Amino acid sequence: MDNAYDVEFGFNEAFSLMVQCEDQAEIDDYWEKLSAVPEAEQCGWLKDRFGLSWQIVPASMNEMMSKGSKEAVQRITAAFLKMKKFDIEALKRAYNGEA
Repeated sequence: MDNAYDVEFGFNEAFSLMVQCEDQAEIDDYWEKLSAVPEAEQCGWLKDRFGLSWQIVPASMNEMMSKGSKEAVQRITAAFLKMKKFDIEALKRAYNGEA
């Protein structure tokens, strides 16, 4: 978006980046460094200081969502819909029916 011309557009949710994180520390680190618009935070999504949207997700989420039973996927979905920043342990408990 940076160029030598005056333009009348910016970033919006139609363009976003996804970061798959191996552990909670990595999620926390990206979240701390990127999040600049607290009211935009939901379901692992955040906006940076430029208005660019990011989804910061655990790498294990793909496996849970693709290999879990219908009930497990419903539980994990219900859990993450309540979250701003993903909590890997809470997602695992929901997946395993422990929440």
